[in-house]
Amino acid sequence: MTDMQATVDKIFILDGGVAEVEDGSIYSPGINVGVPMTLSCNAYLIRHRGGWLLWDTGTQDDLVTEPEGRIVAHGIRGVVRNTVASQLREIGVTPDEVGTIAISHAHFDHVGNCRLFRNARWIAQKAEYDAMFGPRPEDFGYLPELYATMRQNAVELVEGDHDVFGDGAVRLIFTPGHTLGHSSLLVRLPESGPVLLSGDVAHNRENFRLRRVPVFNADHEATIASMEKVDALLRSDKATLWVNHDTGQSETLPHAPKWIA
Repeated sequence: MTDMQATVDKIFILDGGVAEVEDGSIYSPGINVGVPMTLSCNAYLIRHRGGWLLWDTGTQDDLVTEPEGRIVAHGIRGVVRNTVASQLREIGVTPDEVGTIAISHAHFDHVGNCRLFRNARWIAQKAEYDAMFGPRPEDFGYLPELYATMRQNAVELVEGDHDVFGDGAVRLIFTPGHTLGHSSLLVRLPESGPVLLSGDVAHNRENFRLRRVPVFNADHEATIASMEKVDALLRSDKATLWVNHDTGQSETLPHAPKWIA
């Protein structure tokens, strides 16, 4: 096995809550108008050579105290039934043991628990970092209080695609459009093969296939280009696409404390 064929050890899919919307057409203009939708919101804990990488952090754990959830941004209601912290405990991992963190983008259902991971090196797309800590994060639907502590983490700013560990096992894939610095993550599993963690490059498999762009995306044309980029990567690397918010697909995958190798 060469370095460029290196793999991670395993991946845990964490339940990061759900997002509920009254009108599904916000993700597919003109389609599903007035149709309520529930979207899975996952986080992914990845074991690599004795260390832990967390991809996204889910919806903020304190919403577990609000059974009906709360409308947080873009008219989207966040609901939490099982906290990320409790799932980590069940696996036997403390937040301080997570050595690396990366996020697809800074919307609430992806950065809700960033403050738990004080010791993690944060690998951040510069374009996303600049939007998060720029003068008007609210223009992008961001809530800085959810990720403000990340300023205190060790930060590695990158621009474009990035080999996270330098061995090809985990690659940050720059897929802007949903937000200015949006990324996806390519993870090479030892038994299941490569998987591409979508972030929000699309919100379900049908929208990806039909190249539907949500109404609130930052850049329509960049979104389409990123979908094309992901499609080409899936073919070239023979990878499987895991669409974070595709509830139907998510329900077919084992969640923590089970893992996938």
